[in-house]
Amino acid sequence: MTQPAATTTLPFRLAPLSAHTGAEITGIDLRQPVEAAARAALNQAFVDHAVLVFRDQTLAPGELLAAVRIFGEVFPQQNSRFALPECPLIHYLSNRDKFPDGRRYIPGEGYHTDHSNATAPPKATVLHAVSLPDRGGDTQFVNMQLAYAELPAALKARIDGRQAIHVYQSRHSARQLMALSEAARAQVPAAVIHPLVRTHPENGRRSIYINPIRIDDIVDMAEAEALALLNELITHAREPRFEYRHRWRPGDLVMWDNRSLLHKANGDYDMTQLRYLYRVMLQGDKPV
Repeated sequence: MTQPAATTTLPFRLAPLSAHTGAEITGIDLRQPVEAAARAALNQAFVDHAVLVFRDQTLAPGELLAAVRIFGEVFPQQNSRFALPECPLIHYLSNRDKFPDGRRYIPGEGYHTDHSNATAPPKATVLHAVSLPDRGGDTQFVNMQLAYAELPAALKARIDGRQAIHVYQSRHSARQLMALSEAARAQVPAAVIHPLVRTHPENGRRSIYINPIRIDDIVDMAEAEALALLNELITHAREPRFEYRHRWRPGDLVMWDNRSLLHKANGDYDMTQLRYLYRVMLQGDKPV
């Protein structure tokens, strides 16, 4: 008689957060070791859902660093100003930072994908909530694979094979970034070229790959035409049908796929209340 195949009981529960993007993970403590079968299942869930939300986590910086290595190696972030002294690979996001002219700096404003000005941008970004305001401060995600699939055929043909030039901060960007130190500038490429349509290395799906904060030009396209095209693409992508909006809870650890999403933070909360999160990124591949 043939014996039934053995089943593996995984130490977590998964529940989709929307019809197309995001999954909630409960029942796991990321401070504890994660066995191989669970690691494989979590990595597959990340590929399938693009956003994973681990609830009820309380991780010190070193514990966070160990936990994210379930999914890959750490990507060194570009602006060392925000590095934690005791754990420099972990950075922080805070609403208490200000520009040199005194204006408040809200990290993550405006739709973007992280560090696309790198030759091989990070595949994932992870945020862990340390302190949150009572309400507001949501993070919005746009599924750029779905947005690409729903493009008109003529627009798909227009962008297929096109390439864009990414820099630290585009001269067209409405959002101002914190300036890099001289040492950091020496480590960051002046410009890189990536396709407007990239293929995900793990699921094979194609997505629109744009970044309004970083794209300076489209190769072999006049500036006015390039800006009009980028505006058309971002306007399409921002349609509500492509969005998952994350409402933060204390203890959330949220990781997302920079290869297939845009994201933005919202500064719509009481600024007298601290919003403070740890951030770490994971190494990715050169977009193709």
